[in-house]
Amino acid sequence: MAAQQSQSIQTLLEAEKEASKVVQQARQYRVQRLKDARSEAAKEIEEYKKAKEQEFKAFEASHAGNTQTAQLAVDKETEVKRREISESYKQNKDQVVQKLLDRVVLVKPELHRNLKKAA
Repeated sequence: MAAQQSQSIQTLLEAEKEASKVVQQARQYRVQRLKDARSEAAKEIEEYKKAKEQEFKAFEASHAGNTQTAQLAVDKETEVKRREISESYKQNKDQVVQKLLDRVVLVKPELHRNLKKAA
């Protein structure tokens, strides 16, 4: 009976060792699956990031032409306004100088209003 008990104990110990091996393998498998899942998620994130960057670059390129077109329109409008101002200056400069000279040269001397009251 003692031999049978020791054999049973031996069988239980072997079963326990086998069970711990199975548990260890399961833990290693779980850790490996987690690593794989993380690496797959990182790849998916990277692919999504690249796709969004390409989409943004396409959007930027399609709207960059609009910016250049708007800039050209503003430049043309500015040039037209500058020419109008130059023409106006050329046409009116003689008249403005004459008005200024008339005001400076034609002085009408008169008494100050406070002096008029005192006198």
